Amino acid sequence: MALLEKVDKNIEARAWQGEIPIQSRYTCGLAGEKFFREIMENGRFAGTHCAECEYTYVPPTIYCERCFAKLDEWVEVGPEGTVQSFTVLLVAPDGTPLEEPDILALIQLDGADSVLVHRLGKVGLDELAIGMRVKAVFKPKKEREGSILDIVHFVPVNA
Repeated sequence: MALLEKVDKNIEARAWQGEIPIQSRYTCGLAGEKFFREIMENGRFAGTHCAECEYTYVPPTIYCERCFAKLDEWVEVGPEGTVQSFTVLLVAPDGTPLEEPDILALIQLDGADSVLVHRLGKVGLDELAIGMRVKAVFKPKKEREGSILDIVHFVPVNA
């Protein structure tokens, strides 16, 4: 299949093996910068609130996805929240089996309307449940770098 060959059916698509020498830079933007700085410096979550829609975004955005209003009202949310969904990973991205299952969850922080994706820790597979209450565990302040990984994981509130 040539690069410019037209594909009419998805079963005709093929993959090329190898590497493409591409470099890129991703920035977290104005809202993301403030979000990560709040985590790094203060160990807390900040979201943006749309007064028109009465909707609070975490992670924050600078424009409302519903009405397109510019968002400049910041609110503190969390650090506790509710698991809305989860998945258990048994295989690493490279296809090798994981020694321990990795649990990813959609967490709606208290005071937020959207969800944050992060790991769950210190919870057994038999304890997992949609609706379970969790709280954030942050790295010690001197170890934080201003990234989502400054949150070690979320644990059950009663843990």
